Amino acid sequence: MISIIVKFKVKPEHAESWPEHVREFTAATRAEPGNKWFDWSRSLEDPNEYVLLEAFDDDAGEAHVNSDHFAKGLETMRPLLAETPRIISRQVEGEGWDTMGELQK
Repeated sequence: MISIIVKFKVKPEHAESWPEHVREFTAATRAEPGNKWFDWSRSLEDPNEYVLLEAFDDDAGEAHVNSDHFAKGLETMRPLLAETPRIISRQVEGEGWDTMGELQK
């Protein structure tokens, strides 16, 4: 599985409207074959920072970055960003979320 975490620092004037700007890109990515999840969160410490958690089947990453909606999504985001996003992209074992042993119910 490919696991990706991206931090997006958004210009303050676009922080509140960011989810609306990325809505189409998010929906299209979630509909891709091999997408496991594509979830946005907003930082509690910095209201201008959004964090994206995404995962794909091993063979789905290339199709994602070569899709039309990926290119369109980047162009939509580009003018709204305060700085270049920071990313962690890794191949990891597993097929999805595991349960946390330390907080079993």
